Amino acid sequence: MHGNRDFLIGERFAVETGLIILPDPTLITVGDQRLLLLHGDTLCTDDVAYQQFRRQARDPQWQKAVLARPYPDRVQFAQSLRMQSDAEKSGKAEDIMDVSPATVEAVFREYEYPTMIHGHTHRPARHEHIVDGRKRVRWVLQDWHLTGSCLTIATNTASTVHFGD
Repeated sequence: MHGNRDFLIGERFAVETGLIILPDPTLITVGDQRLLLLHGDTLCTDDVAYQQFRRQARDPQWQKAVLARPYPDRVQFAQSLRMQSDAEKSGKAEDIMDVSPATVEAVFREYEYPTMIHGHTHRPARHEHIVDGRKRVRWVLQDWHLTGSCLTIATNTASTVHFGD
């Protein structure tokens, strides 16, 4: 699933690496659990500037124009985007960069109350929500640097496994 820094990865990469790029969001069923997989950035609707960038970065014409540039130009462009992103994040309030509770509730409703799994905010936790009188669970996955984690799902149970510690 594309994230906020790898949105230009395409089918050629997927074929060459044996991966499947999932649409964001993707609804799957494991056993009798309905799981909604999201990158998570679409839940951060209070970060208006990021949402504008997200729309631009996923526009096929914009992507085509970026990919048409010579490789060294693309590398420099990516580095400048990362520096700009880091600078903008340092000036934003923490709550703006987290999920919007109203958006989370709306997504639970839209997909008929599945369990939600996402990253992007990288504040790993298991959150319980009451939406329309229903108890719902939202899992937030951590980012990967020197350590990481994954969520394992077995018959109606989920747990986080940490590695690299």
